[in-house]
Amino acid sequence: MSTAVSGDGGTGLALQASGLNFSYADGHAVFADVSLDVRHREIVCLLGGSGCGKSSLLRVLARLEAPASGDIRFLGEPLQAPHPRAALVFQQPGLLPWLDAAGNAGFGLDFEHQPRLTPVERAARIEQALSAVGLAGHAHRYPAQLSGGMAQRVALARALAREPQLLFADEPFSALDAITRAEMQALLVEVVHRWHTAALLVTHDIDEAILVADRILLMGEAPGRIVREWVVDLERPREQADPAAVTALRLDILSALHALRAH
Repeated sequence: MSTAVSGDGGTGLALQASGLNFSYADGHAVFADVSLDVRHREIVCLLGGSGCGKSSLLRVLARLEAPASGDIRFLGEPLQAPHPRAALVFQQPGLLPWLDAAGNAGFGLDFEHQPRLTPVERAARIEQALSAVGLAGHAHRYPAQLSGGMAQRVALARALAREPQLLFADEPFSALDAITRAEMQALLVEVVHRWHTAALLVTHDIDEAILVADRILLMGEAPGRIVREWVVDLERPREQADPAAVTALRLDILSALHALRAH
């Protein structure tokens, strides 16, 4: 696994977006004038209530949708289409039932836009990715034989096998039980720091944002906008951070959310 960071134009940024606007086909404005950035080895959480445009913004940033206007740069270059060094993880694992864990982890590595790999290189990537998410001994299990948490680990391994420099994650742990969710949150932090990648995580869960984020961006209003930002400088692991500092941050975020709803 290569951990070198390059091609960012010297900015230190994995992703940079400015002045983004997006509307549905019927003309309904989803979000307007959104600007944000994600640095290498940083986890940014996009927090907000249902319907504020978080998931739509994520899809636009990943270029699964085109913005009405605005600029998106990935590794310093204009982003006009999904990039092979960016990967997505969604709420549902989306595993193919006829492929085992290794097959699912490697799915997409042979797509046309991906770098060409020899069979040995491909196998090594899959093995490394499954090992990173704690599934080295489960490569030949099929989705029906996996728990919900294990299936989501395979989905994360599928993203990691692409050696991404940015992970886009849309509420990937919201369907999991509390204990498994906490394990996956810790795994995300470990993966980002150990693999020198970055992550943009959409969530509506304040506690999840506090646990994993280096920065929290609050999205709200209609059309959606980035209205607040918090730098989370609490020590890791956050479960052992100063309870008073965690509570103060949670209350500040809650107050901002309540203020948005009051408008």
